[in-house]
Amino acid sequence: MSIWLSVLLFVVGILFVVKGGDWFVDAASWIAKAARIPSFIIGATVVSFATTLPEMIVSVIASMENKTDMAVGNAIGSVTANTGLIMAIAFIFMHVIIDRKKYIKQSFLLIGTIAILLLGSLTGQLQIWASIILVGIFFLFMYFNVTDAKKDRLATADVEASVEVNGKIIFKNIVLFIVGAACIVLGSNLLIKGGSAIATFFGVPERVIAITMVAIGTSLPELVTTITAIIKKESNISIGNIIGANIIDVSLILPVCSAVSRSKFPISTQGIMYDIPVCLLITLLALIPLLIRKKGSKIQGIVMVLVYIAYLVFTL
Repeated sequence: MSIWLSVLLFVVGILFVVKGGDWFVDAASWIAKAARIPSFIIGATVVSFATTLPEMIVSVIASMENKTDMAVGNAIGSVTANTGLIMAIAFIFMHVIIDRKKYIKQSFLLIGTIAILLLGSLTGQLQIWASIILVGIFFLFMYFNVTDAKKDRLATADVEASVEVNGKIIFKNIVLFIVGAACIVLGSNLLIKGGSAIATFFGVPERVIAITMVAIGTSLPELVTTITAIIKKESNISIGNIIGANIIDVSLILPVCSAVSRSKFPISTQGIMYDIPVCLLITLLALIPLLIRKKGSKIQGIVMVLVYIAYLVFTL
């Protein structure tokens, strides 16, 4: 396979994954509303899960093909990119002020998931006990989401928005749901094949491609959300979305990958000694000052970006 064909497959794969994810989220949200599921539950569960589906499918398919470096690199790389690049952009270009009570639980859940992943991988593979704890954290996160959203709904006395339901709209959303899911799966396959071929051509480990090109590519939905939040000056949307996506990336995706892997789920030495610790460091740089000061700052964002760039340069 020529390098140009590999790059083309990779780019097309990213486009399919991103657009398919967009269609899937829209259709899933509409179906949930049409089924009269309260909007606060939709936002807290359906949307949170669906927005991380691209990372999930890419990592799961990579695991099934025994490309564990690609699976782990994508999940960890996505968290690092979401924080060191996308959240940093929010800090630099927005006046980020948070309600500490609203974010403290999710923030420490995220820090805890990364710490448990690191401890559970020290033997060179993801331990069963760590996977069980991570999945437990995922369900705890979803529980917090639902209860917090319910409190917000009661406090603001929101009226449930109804959606129009007729044959044409039902058909349209079912098609979008199926096509969106299919695009994510197809795009994930193209992305993995293209990424593996690029790694082979340049003689670099698949892990390097996963934590850079693949991770940034699958994080594009979060980047779009952040840019939209910057334009609309709604910082809470961006920060909350990133923290939630990161928790799911670590607490659900990696345990699922471990379960579907055809063999043991090894974590590379570079991942244990470098990728996961850097991910934890950037997360601490983002969240601890944010919780203490109740706001982000441009300097904090610049430091996070510089650490992320240094990480990429050292990796390459």
